[in-house]
Amino acid sequence: MNFPLSRIVVVSLICSPLMPARVAAQSWNAMLIPDSLRKDARAVIREDETILEIKSPAKAIKKTHSIITVLNENGNNLGGYTGWYDKFKTLSSVSGTLYDAEGKEIRHIKKKDMEDRAAYDGESLVLDDRYKEYDFYYRSYPYTVDFDEEYEISGILHFDTWKPLYTSGVSTSHSRYVIIAPKDYQVRFKPVNCSIKPVITDNGDKKVYTWEVSNLAARLTEPNGPSWPEIAPHILFAPSDFEAQGYKGNMSSWNNLGKFICQLRAGRDVLPDDIKKKVHELTDNLKDPRQKVYTLYDFLQRNTHYIGIQLGIGGYQPFPADYVATKRYGDCKALSNYMISLLKEAGIPAKYVVIYGGEDAPDIVEDFPSLQGNHIITCVPLGKDSIWLECTSQTVSPGYMGDFTGNRKAILVDDDGAHIVRTPSYSTNDNLQLRVVNAEINADGNLDAEVNTTYTGISQDRPHNLIDEYSADQREKKLNEIFDLPTYKVDKNRYEEQKGPLPVVKEYLHVTSPNYAAVSGRRLFIAPNLLDKSSRRLSADSTRKYDFLYNFAYRDIDSISIRIPPGYQPEAVPADVHIDSKFGKFNASVKVLPDKILYYRMREESANRFAPADYPGLVKFYEQLYKADHSKVVLVKKE
Repeated sequence: MNFPLSRIVVVSLICSPLMPARVAAQSWNAMLIPDSLRKDARAVIREDETILEIKSPAKAIKKTHSIITVLNENGNNLGGYTGWYDKFKTLSSVSGTLYDAEGKEIRHIKKKDMEDRAAYDGESLVLDDRYKEYDFYYRSYPYTVDFDEEYEISGILHFDTWKPLYTSGVSTSHSRYVIIAPKDYQVRFKPVNCSIKPVITDNGDKKVYTWEVSNLAARLTEPNGPSWPEIAPHILFAPSDFEAQGYKGNMSSWNNLGKFICQLRAGRDVLPDDIKKKVHELTDNLKDPRQKVYTLYDFLQRNTHYIGIQLGIGGYQPFPADYVATKRYGDCKALSNYMISLLKEAGIPAKYVVIYGGEDAPDIVEDFPSLQGNHIITCVPLGKDSIWLECTSQTVSPGYMGDFTGNRKAILVDDDGAHIVRTPSYSTNDNLQLRVVNAEINADGNLDAEVNTTYTGISQDRPHNLIDEYSADQREKKLNEIFDLPTYKVDKNRYEEQKGPLPVVKEYLHVTSPNYAAVSGRRLFIAPNLLDKSSRRLSADSTRKYDFLYNFAYRDIDSISIRIPPGYQPEAVPADVHIDSKFGKFNASVKVLPDKILYYRMREESANRFAPADYPGLVKFYEQLYKADHSKVVLVKKE
């Protein structure tokens, strides 16, 4: 799933023409760092300067200079160097220097001293990305590293983001970003979480744009909090006119950007004659367009598989449809283009869609047209409805996006442009886990349970993966790791899957757990919530700074019957719990009959976010859930 916009871009830190190439070493004495920049920091960016000189829509030079003091072992990932290059970027020069705590130079290295490695993103078969890498392996804290680098850029498709606060737990003493461009070149930028404005000056036939900040204290992300880009100041940059490997375009509007993507796809939808014939064999007798889509999607899934190949402009351009038909593989771009070609042959228009894929992926910034996204999917408009297709998976249901590409903005490419759309979202009513358990506990406390669960929507993603991505042995091993039971064994499992826009998985498990119930003299201590206990407890003394996020809406319902050994009667039974708050809903009830315990539990949450002022309420809510889920029935044997 490699639309190459997902490539890692190291935001290097840089040197301005106004700063000497090599500052006196004593300037980097770590003792000179003020306490305000040390607070909550694992590293301090002493100097961070970038110069980007745009020569033309196709050519640029980027120079960077970064000086970073690492305060402790948690900052060691910032104490080395990684410089990425590919068909569009040449690393012309790079050097580095290591200083000790007092600012004394210890070592100086050059480009020839660095390791040169081929990049691998974990998915692609072939990438033309490479990187230079170096680590001083110095661990006497604090220490300072100083790196200079220069790139020649041939083929401009995007510009790096300026991040004056680089990441969580890192403060910045001084950061500066400079763009030098021809006077008639439109420099496009968007401040995010800040109001930093550039100083713009004329320099002959060029304009110079300078952004600059000083003394930014470290910030820390929080559990269930916003992502770093949502809370940290940064400025987005993008080309206006651009050119890469002979392809020209303009990104000043989504429509213009869509026209460029259409250029990349032009003429690449031609199918071989045998595949054309197969399309008609499969669909000519089908009257319902939706059924035609499902049939061709099934054909795609059975006859192709995903392999990423990212070379030059091919990182953005799909392989032709006849290539995929012959080789029977492709990346997300190629497979989506092939699916669109199959549908076109059947008389069904479909659209090429650029999106960010990933459970925690960012959203498209709608008011800043640029090459955003890391993945391609397909959309089939059908009147007021649409069918969305994930073409890289051989198992996912047609029309289902899940949390990988669901509920987010995307760039839908038309024949003559593009516009922003939103993919399907999944609500509390869609993401269900409905569990029925019939169990028995004997006088020794041993548990024997038959568990039948129906999962829908995003809740079925885990069992879907168990079915389709695990062998039988792997699935059994995984099932014996997922439940919060002290000791247990899942010795039988069975699945039934129903595909569709809202897929359903039915699961049967046979579970045994020795000594599940504690035995003490005449008493049995039984936790009636067998399989779905809440484990989260929030720190009550935490000072929350950012919103608390619920990203996943769901409803879980457990109905449990536990047969108990004869001769026992209840001594203590948990009270019913009913919570209906803005943080969620929770109901739990326990009823003890002469021969069994009946337990009911419902937990429901909606996708939401809560202000820091709500945090004490969240602490209380999770504490109530934890206590209710871990409560026990006490049975005592009759005299």
